[in-house]
Amino acid sequence: MTSNDNNYEERIFEQLLEYLQQVRGFDFTGYKRSTLKRRVQKRMHSCGIENFDDYLDYLEVHPEEFAPLFNTILINVTAFFRDPDAWQQLQTQILPNLLQEKNKGEPIRVWSTGCASGEEAYTAAMILAEVLGIEQFRERVKIYATDVDEGALNKARHATYGAEEIEPIPEELQLRYLEPIGNLYRIRSEIRSNAIFGRHDLVQDAPISRSDLLICRNTLMYFNSETQGQVLARLHFALNQPGVLFLGKAEMLFTRANLFTPINLKHRIFSKVAKVNLRDRLLVLAQGGNEEASNNLSNYVRLREVTFNTSPISQIVVEKNGNLVLANRKARLMFDIKFQDLGKPLQNFEVSYRPLELRSRIEEIYNTRELIIVSDLKSHISGQVRYFDVQFLPLQENGSDVIGVSITFTETTHYHQLQEELATSKQELETTNEELQSSNEELETTNEELQSSNEELETTNEELQSSNEELETMNEELQSSNEELQTVNDELRLRTKELDETNAFLNSILTSLQAGVIVIDRQGYILSWNPEATNIWGLRAEEVEGESLFSLDMGLPVGELQQPIRECLAGEKNQELLLQAVNRRGKSLQCRVSLYPLSGINEKVRGVIVLTEEGRSEE
Repeated sequence: MTSNDNNYEERIFEQLLEYLQQVRGFDFTGYKRSTLKRRVQKRMHSCGIENFDDYLDYLEVHPEEFAPLFNTILINVTAFFRDPDAWQQLQTQILPNLLQEKNKGEPIRVWSTGCASGEEAYTAAMILAEVLGIEQFRERVKIYATDVDEGALNKARHATYGAEEIEPIPEELQLRYLEPIGNLYRIRSEIRSNAIFGRHDLVQDAPISRSDLLICRNTLMYFNSETQGQVLARLHFALNQPGVLFLGKAEMLFTRANLFTPINLKHRIFSKVAKVNLRDRLLVLAQGGNEEASNNLSNYVRLREVTFNTSPISQIVVEKNGNLVLANRKARLMFDIKFQDLGKPLQNFEVSYRPLELRSRIEEIYNTRELIIVSDLKSHISGQVRYFDVQFLPLQENGSDVIGVSITFTETTHYHQLQEELATSKQELETTNEELQSSNEELETTNEELQSSNEELETTNEELQSSNEELETMNEELQSSNEELQTVNDELRLRTKELDETNAFLNSILTSLQAGVIVIDRQGYILSWNPEATNIWGLRAEEVEGESLFSLDMGLPVGELQQPIRECLAGEKNQELLLQAVNRRGKSLQCRVSLYPLSGINEKVRGVIVLTEEGRSEE
């Protein structure tokens, strides 16, 4: 897809959002574009539509499509006691402390934004009833639950849920605050009557003020950064002092420290910042949509940040509680500090102890309120040796107590390099003079060595000449050895020829014999098998040679030959037997078997020659 096509799709998508706002009053312009577009495309695919232009036409013709589209966009995912550890912390720690700040009998207001089908609003009601008691709850608590989805709000007003939906509620709370109705369960009236459900748009509508507990769980994550700032400013205005903001586990407020401060960061529970200075009030107004304040603040912040970040000296600022709150661009690059890490304890960063230990000197600053300078600090950064002058400056406002420490790292590596180069040059000059004098002495010594080497070369030349004569003599000896080897080769060739002729003669004899000849060694393994044996028994020589005669299935009862063969090997006379056998054609015959000892060297019996001849066949 070309860039022009992309721009066209973006324009049509914006037109689609404007149409939703004009026709149904839903303003989605503050939502994250990537998430919003992905949810709309999901619904389009369900309708079989590929582009936003066609989908806009489809909405104009089919008004019933608005309900499933809004359900897809708003993603009404909620549950009773979602993230139970966070609700437990709210019930056991946060709410008791909050209620101690209230006068006896004073009303308690709760605002649950983005409440969807009401599970979180009723969860808050249950834990407040547990903390206060049901009577105090009914007299003092009012819960305002809001959302932009009318369908979800209708379900919340009915306060009826299925068995799977109420499963996260502890059993004792189910017995106390739910009543069964057929296959469903309804929130009891003493809880339900204190909850008011209504449509409310966090971006456009005025906030519900004087809230003691504000629940906004996993709602901010769907807005872009600018809209989040506006919403948080409204939530800040809505909270009482003291007041508690309860967010979802996927949401953080690192960039809104001027509005809220964490009570329990793990469970995303924050308190309202009570008093803000002029700059912070300006920030709140800007976040709330005040254009003039936004422009002034933008210029102020931009100028301050540009000045701080363009400083040629690395600088970090640590506030009184030990958190790293500022680090300019050069410091972030040098010490590998991410922008989102600002606000975390200094001890979490490597810079707290390398290139030098900072925390002890920061503590000394708070005690003495005096400047500390550490000079010529040597450090290894990014595999290089670098030198710094480190300055610790106490930060005070109008002569008050130290509220923080500014730490600057002024690099002096270049000056150290110049000093080292100067010292090295002086050392090299002295060394060069010494080397020159030494070279003159070595030159005289070299001349004497060259003269001696020349004499050694003459002696070596004579030795080489003698070696050449010895090599000529060895060459003659090798030539004589080659002639002897040639004679041996001729004799071997003659012997080989004679052996081939003998083998051919023996094979001719074995082939000519009309009896099957089988030669075995002393262990009964077959050494030779002539063609006639193949003709009688049907086994080829290559199949049986090396095999035991007594293991062959060949129609001859070889088991009856074992004893005669042993006698023949023992040196007794030749053996002859007449055995009943079956030839290769399956015909029964009387086979004459003759056994002869096979004599070897020193008349020792090496094996047995077995002759088999066909006798009369029996049909």
